[in-house]
Amino acid sequence: MTLSTLAAALIAGLLSALTALPAAAQFQKPEDAVKYRKAAFTVMATHFGRIGAMVQGRVPYDATAATANAEVVADMALLPYAGFVEGTAGTEKGSPKASIWTERAKFDEGAKKLQDETIKLVAAAKSNNLDQLKAAFGNTAASCKACHDNYRNP
Repeated sequence: MTLSTLAAALIAGLLSALTALPAAAQFQKPEDAVKYRKAAFTVMATHFGRIGAMVQGRVPYDATAATANAEVVADMALLPYAGFVEGTAGTEKGSPKASIWTERAKFDEGAKKLQDETIKLVAAAKSNNLDQLKAAFGNTAASCKACHDNYRNP
């Protein structure tokens, strides 16, 4: 079993466990939810940044590395939303706006859009075509930005 297959299986199991419980029941304290979502976003951003460095020409293009990083991004894109529980909004820079909870359906649509774009990112990375990767990277980045613009404090 490859490392990415094992990781996908572990994440799938984790997601199954997470969806079996209401979001608030998953965390002992609101701070735990914040730590969880920040950790998921940090891992996702790190691997997305590695792809970004390739598409921007800052590091040599490596299709194998792009694929491995895109797979991590797609897996991680499934995780952070369980950490958006009531009582975890803030006003400081980078914190989520309270409008997430008043516009939850719209917020969830944005999460789904990101997840869909990361699947396309994986496919583009597997194509071994830098131009396709650049296009998919741009679309994925735009979905991230849209959510940040609407639901994250500047």
